[in-house]
Amino acid sequence: MLDIVFSHSYFYKFDLKQWKNKTPYPPLGTLYAASYLRENGYKVGLYDTNLLDSPLGIEFYLKLHNPKIFVLYDDGFNYLTKMCLTTMREAAFRMIEIAKHINCIVVACSSDSTDHYEKYLNAGVDFVIQGEGEITLKELVDTIEKKEDVSIVQGIVYRNKDETIVNNKRAVLRDLDELPLPAWDLVDIESYRNIWESAGKKFTLNLVTTRGCPFKCNWCAKPIYGNRYNSHSPEYITKHIKHITKTYDVNRFWMCDDIFGLKPNWVQQFNKELKKQDIAITYYIQSRVDLLLKDDTIDALYTSGLEEVWVGAESGSQTILDAMDKGTTVDQIYKATHLLKAKNIRVAFFIQFGYLGETKDDIRETIQMIKELLPDNLGISVSYPLPGTKFYEKVKDDLKLKANWTDSDDLSMMFKGSFNSKYYKKLHRYVHKEYRKRQAFHNIKTLFKNPLKLSKQQWRSILLLGYYVPSAFLDKLQLKTMEQTNA
Repeated sequence: MLDIVFSHSYFYKFDLKQWKNKTPYPPLGTLYAASYLRENGYKVGLYDTNLLDSPLGIEFYLKLHNPKIFVLYDDGFNYLTKMCLTTMREAAFRMIEIAKHINCIVVACSSDSTDHYEKYLNAGVDFVIQGEGEITLKELVDTIEKKEDVSIVQGIVYRNKDETIVNNKRAVLRDLDELPLPAWDLVDIESYRNIWESAGKKFTLNLVTTRGCPFKCNWCAKPIYGNRYNSHSPEYITKHIKHITKTYDVNRFWMCDDIFGLKPNWVQQFNKELKKQDIAITYYIQSRVDLLLKDDTIDALYTSGLEEVWVGAESGSQTILDAMDKGTTVDQIYKATHLLKAKNIRVAFFIQFGYLGETKDDIRETIQMIKELLPDNLGISVSYPLPGTKFYEKVKDDLKLKANWTDSDDLSMMFKGSFNSKYYKKLHRYVHKEYRKRQAFHNIKTLFKNPLKLSKQQWRSILLLGYYVPSAFLDKLQLKTMEQTNA
């Protein structure tokens, strides 16, 4: 018998774009919470939904372990959970219904339940944890066990008869090293490894070194970890990496921080700790171009094993970057990209179309930047209004028919922008084709200089030129027609 069963509501198979990538990661945030409760004397189990195709199996698991408390605790380090995808919400509600049917006390902690706690209370949840969850959850469970008044627990929302009670918010955890290492033993690591390797990719696990982000891009929500920045010590992270490499034979990592290495001298000290422990890893990160240009940051990242960095380029138009309150410049995007490539560090861009006020010229500037800098990878989306942001407040009156995407490949415009969803979906395809076309031309130059340096993927891009050239041309013509009719 378990005291607490943890689960979460992300199903890769319900998000076909992500499932097709074949790069699933375990629910890291859930594992931290489970570990913390276990360290404090509770018997815990995990029903990991990531690789499953239905929420219905939770019934057998709950009946088998007969827990008093069921905790639906989403991985707040997975940026996709911020988007509150409707397929995942529906799965969450089904699991809540099952857990209530077998008399569990149900607790929810997620971006979606934080933003829409009334919906979760209506679905049967007894307590919603708002924001960072570990300390609040432990205090809530202690209070339930002692049969004390939950009104003293900060950071929760619940109902007393027909009244919704929103308790005071909890202060964020500042010393992250207080947390035990995540409960990796609760996850079937080999099932994740098998999926990566079936796609011919090197198995990678997700780590996090920080919580939160102090920057104020006006479209970016921070429902769990907030507009702050607290960091694990380099020593804690090195200890964590050493445990994983020894236990699971993994030495490649996705550092899933919102911003990696923001704290002054953190990256440099991390590099020293890895060398001291004789640990060799490769990893990839998310960062900002302005931070990458500081001091010897890129050199320290390179020496410590960085192989790829995703930067929030967002747009090639300074007008749009300023409207977003991004705090970076197009010139910084160019400089950082050139410096990273000079170190043979792969560079990937997050690009966002459809922001309020975006014009045809802004779009063309973004496409031109992509062509000139030719990043190693590209993630394109359209602006997505997240609750709690300035951007959301500007467009919320338009969000009557659709306020959430079904999955991460939805790409629907949920507010009245310069163009409609059909236009931006066509633009998404066109930019990818132009990008692949430019990559192929670059690979042809490499072919003439040194054909032995070409990878299978590079050869494939050259062979696909016959498709990308005419297809991109047709897309461009269709986009021009849409622009002229102000589609």
